[in-house]
Amino acid sequence: MDQDGIALTDREFERVKQRVYRVAGISLSEAKRTLVVSRLYKLVRTLGLTSFDAYLDHLERPSADKDAQDFVNALTTNLTRFFREDHHFEHLSHYVETLIKRRPRLSADGRPRLRIWSAGCSTGQEPYTIALALLDALPDLRRWDFRILATDIDTSVISRAATGLYPEAELAELSTERRALFERTADGGVRVPAAARSVVAFKPLNLMDEWPMSGPFDAIFCRNVAIYFDKATQRELFGRFRSMLALDGFLYIGHAETLGGSAGDFRLAGKTIYQPRAAQGARSAA
Repeated sequence: MDQDGIALTDREFERVKQRVYRVAGISLSEAKRTLVVSRLYKLVRTLGLTSFDAYLDHLERPSADKDAQDFVNALTTNLTRFFREDHHFEHLSHYVETLIKRRPRLSADGRPRLRIWSAGCSTGQEPYTIALALLDALPDLRRWDFRILATDIDTSVISRAATGLYPEAELAELSTERRALFERTADGGVRVPAAARSVVAFKPLNLMDEWPMSGPFDAIFCRNVAIYFDKATQRELFGRFRSMLALDGFLYIGHAETLGGSAGDFRLAGKTIYQPRAAQGARSAA
């Protein structure tokens, strides 16, 4: 497999697979070989290198932090859209509505507290959908200490997401009512309104690293992320999510995903919606 004379040998492909698994938990199959060449070739050329071996050697240098991040950014997938898997947001709205009626938990300033994590948030459509859906359905949340943490390993998409700006085409599949939730910009694009932007904090985070936040979270969205991990990594990840969830919280995963070996730690609450079983790993929200 080569591009303009730079071939990816079997050994080099194995090195790529080992590196991306080690640093990001991503498990690449043989079917991803063409993708690897197409996404890494430009980085190799930009650095003036003549082989993938030389590129991988370069990434091991302490001074190559930015290039190492570019490697990860290039090999991650960022496919998302607003209100994707709509039933998750309907379920979340009903759940938060019950919390509004009984929320015992207060923040430092005395307001009821709500915390949601969008893990693998990509270009921001998921966390912004959470904010838009909840604020539209439940106006009382504007008086709450309501925050959404949005994280992704890809630093380039985090920067784009934080702007809250998108092309008009992003709304093409939405209903008239949902399109009306967005502001229009002078250049023909759309902007997530300030009320929704203000509750979302975008942060870079590698899910394989230590997590700096303490939780607990009332809901965690991690959709179409675990499909890129092997079974052992998935089990570890879902176990860590359970430890970060409130006892009455929910985990939302992608339609093509399952909990696999972690299924015993959760109960099924809806289509690809799970709640932690009462156990020592789950967190009290009170």
